[in-house]
Formats: sequence, C-alpha cells, structure tokens
Amino acid sequence: MNDVPEIPDRAGRDEDEVATAPRGRFPTTLAVVLATALLAGVLLAVTDVPTFTVIGSIVLFLVIVRVGWFFLQQFATPPPPPPDPGTLRRVRLTYRCPVCGAEVRMTSAATEDPEPPRHCMEEMDLVSSEE
Repeated sequence: MNDVPEIPDRAGRDEDEVATAPRGRFPTTLAVVLATALLAGVLLAVTDVPTFTVIGSIVLFLVIVRVGWFFLQQFATPPPPPPDPGTLRRVRLTYRCPVCGAEVRMTSAATEDPEPPRHCMEEMDLVSSEE
C-alpha cells in the first residue's frame, strides 16, 4: 500500500501548539516605529506645522493606541480556570461593609485566612470567625 512515512506538520507540533505559540514582538514594534517615522516625515514635509506639534501628536497617538491595545488584550484573555473543589477549604467568616453595613458570609476559600472581600470600593471588616 502506502509506505511513505507521515511527515509531522510544523516540526512535530500539533495544531493546538502552533495556534498558541507566542509570536515575537520585535517585528511588530519595528514596523510601528518605521510607520510612525514615515508618517512624521510626510507630515513635516507636506505641512507647515511646527516640528514639536507633529512629534507630540504622533507620540500622543502611539500612547492612546498602546493603552487601547492593552485593554483589548485584557478582554481577549480568558479568565483562569476555577480551582479544583478539593483545594477549597471550609471557612465560616462573616464580613460587614463599613460604608453601607451589608454583611457577607464566606463558607469556602482557597486559604485558611483569605483576603477580605470588597464592597462599596472598600475592604469589608471581619465581624466573626466561627470555627
């Protein structure tokens, strides 16, 4: 029949490994810097706008793009998987919000002494620890 050995795709890595392989940032950064320099050169050659204004506006544009890209990456990153049920410990802690007085009872946590939850943008106060 067919005696030709199967050649692994992409140096022996399967499709999942290829899809999640990190890409280098240097070519992308270099391309952005070169495009920015080209844009600055064209704007300075074509317009009568002062040099500082052109450079300042391009730097501001790059900062806005970088911050926007950071937030888009955060939305695209999936949350970490939940811990295994066996790793959670039983606790009986009651917390009260110092601002509005809302109370919360924590029944399981990853550690024996978990960080207090936040409510009304403040850390809640530990009211009781029933053990």
